[in-house]
Amino acid sequence: MTKSYQQQLHFQTKGRGTTNISGDIAAVVAESGVDNGLCHVFLHHTSASLILCENADANVRRDLETFMQRLTPDGDPIFRHVDEGPDDMPAHVRSILTGMDLTVPVTRGRVALGTWQGIYLWEHRHRPHQRRVTVTVQG
Repeated sequence: MTKSYQQQLHFQTKGRGTTNISGDIAAVVAESGVDNGLCHVFLHHTSASLILCENADANVRRDLETFMQRLTPDGDPIFRHVDEGPDDMPAHVRSILTGMDLTVPVTRGRVALGTWQGIYLWEHRHRPHQRRVTVTVQG
């Protein structure tokens, strides 16, 4: 018999950058009572994303930000969609490239991340935003 559990989480970002949400996801998995299965994390926004990333050295995430700034610079004249400012369309491009969902295994009632892995919400807008995430655990 399959067991399913779902919970919504809300995060306040500080603006462009990453927020480690691994502990929040782990808490939902623990609360679910699922011993072995999958945890799906979905972000309900188009200008932020979810990443599974190195969790020991913050320079990794800084380097990713530097790379994204080079790849999708704010105010680039190629973008026509600038309704909310020069970071509007670059934020959409970044979220499409990095994704709005993740699926990770659940093993013995815990999120089975690698030693150096963390789950991060990556805010692509300069202004702080309230972000909503749905976590579904099945097993």
